[in-house]
Amino acid sequence: MEEKGNRGRMKKGGWVTMPFIFANEICEKLAVVGFSTNMINYLTTQLHMPVTKAANTLTNFGGTASLTPLLGAFISDAFVGRFWTITVASIVYQIGMISLTLSAVLPQLRPPPCKGDQVCREADAGQEAILYISLLLGALGSGGIRPCVVAFGADQFDETDPKQNTKTWTFFNWYYFVMGASILVAVTVLVYIQDNVGWGWGLGIPTIAMLISVITFIIGYPLYRNLDPVGSPFTRLVQVIVAAYKKRKLPSVYDPKLLYQNDELDASISLAGKLVHTKHMKFLDKAAIVTEEDNLKSGQAPNFWRLNTVHRVEELKSVIRMGPIWASGILLITAYAQQSTFSILQAKTMNRHITKSFQIPAGSMTVFSYITMLITIAFYDRLFIPLARKFTGLDRGITFLHRMGIGFVISILATLVAGFAEVKRKNVALAHGLIDQPHPDIPISVFWLVPQYCLHGIAEAFMSIGHLEFFYDQAPESMRSTAMALFWLAISFGNYFSSLLVYVVHKFSAGPNGSNWLRNDNLSKGKLEYFYWLLTLLQVVNLIYYLYCAKIYTFKPVQVHGKESGTSEEDGVELANRV
Repeated sequence: MEEKGNRGRMKKGGWVTMPFIFANEICEKLAVVGFSTNMINYLTTQLHMPVTKAANTLTNFGGTASLTPLLGAFISDAFVGRFWTITVASIVYQIGMISLTLSAVLPQLRPPPCKGDQVCREADAGQEAILYISLLLGALGSGGIRPCVVAFGADQFDETDPKQNTKTWTFFNWYYFVMGASILVAVTVLVYIQDNVGWGWGLGIPTIAMLISVITFIIGYPLYRNLDPVGSPFTRLVQVIVAAYKKRKLPSVYDPKLLYQNDELDASISLAGKLVHTKHMKFLDKAAIVTEEDNLKSGQAPNFWRLNTVHRVEELKSVIRMGPIWASGILLITAYAQQSTFSILQAKTMNRHITKSFQIPAGSMTVFSYITMLITIAFYDRLFIPLARKFTGLDRGITFLHRMGIGFVISILATLVAGFAEVKRKNVALAHGLIDQPHPDIPISVFWLVPQYCLHGIAEAFMSIGHLEFFYDQAPESMRSTAMALFWLAISFGNYFSSLLVYVVHKFSAGPNGSNWLRNDNLSKGKLEYFYWLLTLLQVVNLIYYLYCAKIYTFKPVQVHGKESGTSEEDGVELANRV
């Protein structure tokens, strides 16, 4: 992997590129969040979808939009690089947003408004098709943006430069801070416009913001540190598996010095240092055993379907080792997803008035999550890290594994508190005789929901940023777009699991007389608190699983070029936390 245009020219990358990357992120998040935050209201009030169908449509879209990053990461790492992947994907996303905006503006693309007490007509197949095509284009666009933009920003800091190699963890904190600030604007200003001015303007403004993000990002091209793609990382992983399988009957080699190494072959995929041998998963080491059949000739590359270097074998081991930690993040996303579905539906039934003439839009309640997240990030970066550094000696204060664990604990508290808030809401509805009304105006302040939103914000500041750090730091350097895709894949699975959980609970909690934990017709007559507490229980089990995985996790060991480094796990920990 070779840096384009850096020879004989001014040094590229560094903090000077951040205004362009962050400007792109601000506009893109305004578009994405303005596109999705209040969509539960659009689907139920404009397209007249049933509540559970609307909730699952959103979580399915969220899941698909978080699954497509695997495709974007593959294209980026194997063919065109991160810059062009982000640019083209942004244009695709723009087309999807234009399509959705037109459906909100043109009356023939949505069902007629409800009149009086008559049954509202749900969107027909053609109108739903426009919606799903728009969402699909949005998901495809997200697939190119999400795995690349974080890795592209971190790429601007050269890990081989002592002045820059400690900046990546700072970048992750500021990236999330900027992202949160833009989301804050989206969930306040844009949601207000959607609820009070109209959906045409409410979706049109994010569409314009997306266009600005593309233009801004392209303007910064001359300053970027662009890294060439080095071939499909998936192909290399499969080659190691095939080679190990072909040599499965060979006896294991206990001296790692006898395994095949070739620094010249690995140069393009190990700019920041090569991976050194670890003692785990020894069956994969067989892919690096040299036999007569390999017919190695001086100066010629081997057949990678039969023989691979230790570095390439360790790439696969690194990916496999990340798997259990990756899986632990799924349930946190499942819990977090309820903020954009059932929590908003709760807020719609409560007193949201700040003054007699102004009330908080239900979709804007997530503002409390983002404000708390921003405050937590600032506190973490400016106060917590310097203090923790004095005790741990680590540049980042605490390891990303500890940071993630703190996020898991706080997320458990968030869903536990959410259940008690729902009990309080229903008790007030019952006391005022409003329990049987499908759309009640319950005289209880919406601020009863603030604690659960704030706890989710704190949890995300710890867990999500820690997750990003983990993937970027522990993934092989040539697979960092893929690593970011794994981050979004966890979000995808979390959203899909949310849809599955809602479906299963809705189906199996059904009883006589229409009783159900999650009712379509009347939220107050259901048992939403049981659903929240079920999530709490699942997260407790997940925390135990995570603690075990974190305890046995082996950090990626790297030998920096030109320096000697041991291959013990302790060295791996030291080197992994150095960056």
